[in-house]
Amino acid sequence: MNIAVEIGGTKLQIATGDPVIGTLDKVYRFDVDKGKGAGGILHTIESQINSLSNSPASISIGFGGPINNQSGIIMDSHQIEGWSGLNLRQWFKDRYDANLYIENDANAAALGEASYGAGKNYDKVFYITLGSGVGGGCVISKNIYHGNSPGEAEIGLMRLNKQGDTIESLCSGWALNNIIKEEIQNNEASILRTLVGNTNFHQAKYLGEALNQKDQLAIEIFNKYCDNLAFGISHVCHLFNPEIVVIGGGVSLMGERLITIIEQKLTQYLSASYKPGPELKLSELGEQVVLVGALSLRYQY
Repeated sequence: MNIAVEIGGTKLQIATGDPVIGTLDKVYRFDVDKGKGAGGILHTIESQINSLSNSPASISIGFGGPINNQSGIIMDSHQIEGWSGLNLRQWFKDRYDANLYIENDANAAALGEASYGAGKNYDKVFYITLGSGVGGGCVISKNIYHGNSPGEAEIGLMRLNKQGDTIESLCSGWALNNIIKEEIQNNEASILRTLVGNTNFHQAKYLGEALNQKDQLAIEIFNKYCDNLAFGISHVCHLFNPEIVVIGGGVSLMGERLITIIEQKLTQYLSASYKPGPELKLSELGEQVVLVGALSLRYQY
């Protein structure tokens, strides 16, 4: 049995699947209890794997943070206590006699999209995930680009100005929630404010409906969000010049309107020789992208 594991800041997913054709058989999803830290997540992983097989043939892991894919040592985790310095490879080796493959989750997702998703017909693929954080991965000829440890292609950490604003601080799902929460305080008449109501979390999920109703505040927030993201992507283009940029994560559920606005704004930030820029597409693998990519990691070693 081949098992794939996605370890994130808000969700944990464990699946069985076929690494040869990149398909998943069964997927099990768990919400992460931050209060239980890394230990709670590891306990859930062990319990679920043991319920599936006592001797899996392979275990492939996509971890949500900077990790050395060779040693398996986690460099840091900004969201969950207890990960920093832990040797995840050794933890699995102590419990399972299986082939182990470990990678940063955004790199795994990039490989999934490049191999079986929106980028499968392209040679140079850059993937961006817009979730609780912002991650990125670059795949060239179906191989993950690796820089020097502890990471690479971290588009979320790229600064957009000298004041320290990063793509993650302005374009993550949490950032968009905070922007909406702040803006609606001063716009009592906006449709977006009415839709959000007294909601204390996930305010961004109401943005799409407000846009459908042509709410001016929603349009302004969305355009500024896309403008910041397009500016960040322009740096990716000048550094890597990918054929395609694939966008996934929760914010990508905004759909094709997200792609349309980014395409319009990206052109103005590209130097003439790089225009019209790469193709932009939404993720085809959705929430399963890290799992599918993790299963494909065996072909990277």
